[in-house]
Amino acid sequence: MQRLVYFSLGALALAACAPAAPTKTPSDRPPTGSDSASAAPTESEEKAAGPAGSQNEFQLTDSKTARDAHGETASEIKATATEAALKFIVVDKDQGPLKGIVIALSAPSGKKYYTKETDGTGYAEVLVPIGTKYDLTYLSLGRRDISATVPVNDDPHQNIKLTLRYKNKITPPPAEKDKKRSGFILKGVTFETGRAAIRPESYPQLDNVVEYLTHKTSARIEIAGHTDNVGDPNANKRLSEARAKSCRQYMIEQGIDGSRIETVGYGDTQPIAPNDSDDGRQKNRRIEAIELY
Repeated sequence: MQRLVYFSLGALALAACAPAAPTKTPSDRPPTGSDSASAAPTESEEKAAGPAGSQNEFQLTDSKTARDAHGETASEIKATATEAALKFIVVDKDQGPLKGIVIALSAPSGKKYYTKETDGTGYAEVLVPIGTKYDLTYLSLGRRDISATVPVNDDPHQNIKLTLRYKNKITPPPAEKDKKRSGFILKGVTFETGRAAIRPESYPQLDNVVEYLTHKTSARIEIAGHTDNVGDPNANKRLSEARAKSCRQYMIEQGIDGSRIETVGYGDTQPIAPNDSDDGRQKNRRIEAIELY
């Protein structure tokens, strides 16, 4: 049996699990616990498609290793008659297996399913209903581009193992003196003029950060407020800090532990554009989210 996976050009690609070198992957390990107890399931593993079709087209073929795939510990999920076990290994061509990656899968109905963070072997897993296609993305503070579409047919007891080649830019660890990444601008987060009241059209962007913090439980962030240079600098600093705190409060109200969110107001001291035009001043009035270490 063969199935097709269609990809958009973007953050990841599926790669054949059978390695060219003899390096062992988590699926090479002996099965442990209930990870090996499944009665004659349909097992699938990805294999790159041939010349036919687009460069983003892949085939899923029968495999004998998907059922037993696991990471640093035994698998916690088991395929059923109505749910497929998707087992991911996320790797970077230079760094190897990547830890701390959360994968989100969206069904056409809008329902989302999430893995936990990948472990030290790059492994994560999730159960999803059979008989539908899923848009696959990496959760991040920033981009939400669809990286692939993974079809899961309606066969019962499916175990599907996918190796994901991570192609997003990986920010190197920060220097010891600066334990945070550079900020990501939360575009579309706006406030009432001269106030810290968040406008409702800002909620979808803030909800993206809430989603990230909900499922990447190890993450901590800083919310930084910035203004243009119009008005008193001290008042601008107070306003920027109040706006950052408003964003933090919104996230707390959505269920995020406040101890995971720090706030700071920089006022007009860190412009990203000249303040000599309306466009430049608008760019400088911004909220940034920065992941802390």
